[in-house]
Amino acid sequence: MNLADYDALSFDCYGTLIDWEAGIAAVLAPWAAEAGLDLSDEDLLLAYAENEAQAERDTPSALYSAVLADAFRRTGDKLGVAVSDAWAAKLGASVPDWPAFPDSADALRSLAEDYKLIILSNVHREGFAGSNARLGVAFDSIITAEDVHAYKPAPNHFDALDGALADLEVPKERLLHVAQSLFHDHVPAKRHGLPSVWINRRVDRPGWGATPEPSAEYSYDLEFPTMAAFAQAAREAKRAMTV
Repeated sequence: MNLADYDALSFDCYGTLIDWEAGIAAVLAPWAAEAGLDLSDEDLLLAYAENEAQAERDTPSALYSAVLADAFRRTGDKLGVAVSDAWAAKLGASVPDWPAFPDSADALRSLAEDYKLIILSNVHREGFAGSNARLGVAFDSIITAEDVHAYKPAPNHFDALDGALADLEVPKERLLHVAQSLFHDHVPAKRHGLPSVWINRRVDRPGWGATPEPSAEYSYDLEFPTMAAFAQAAREAKRAMTV
């Protein structure tokens, strides 16, 4: 794959650009401590992962804040401890507080010099606005779960890409998808025939964390451990074209 062959990049946000595991654990960990549960952050994320995915399947038109609250309650049921409305609401409202990965903003600014940037995210518009303030770039197109009334790995986000690309006057073959989640992104990207790059943010940690293990076929064309490494490779590829 030559990264210079593409004019637009579509990104997953949470897990790729924003550290959603840190954001979720920042609420789940004090709840677990209050409830007397002796569980690590990894234990809590593993218990949580499938509950969020199931809540998204069950209520595809719900705002992400409601999905988070629902997933938290389901996680409490799984662990045998009820989640109060106050705790559920706290997780639901926490998206704007989730930190960006340290390299995300600089990487995006670098990539914006050579590519159109598109967000393809399982979130509501209000939540993404809070996260975008941490990322510091103006995306050329933003597609959220609130816009398409579904959550990845459902096809709706990727179906909506056709219209976004038409508006940006970018041919589909010049689009590259960039994401951390094999489950949420690389499975549907493969179904839609899109080349993709895996940002393997958990490269130094075992297990799946807050993301369910993929049960459907997936693929990716390149793998990088960070956005910084990907942005550097993309910049070098684009500059090589001018030599």
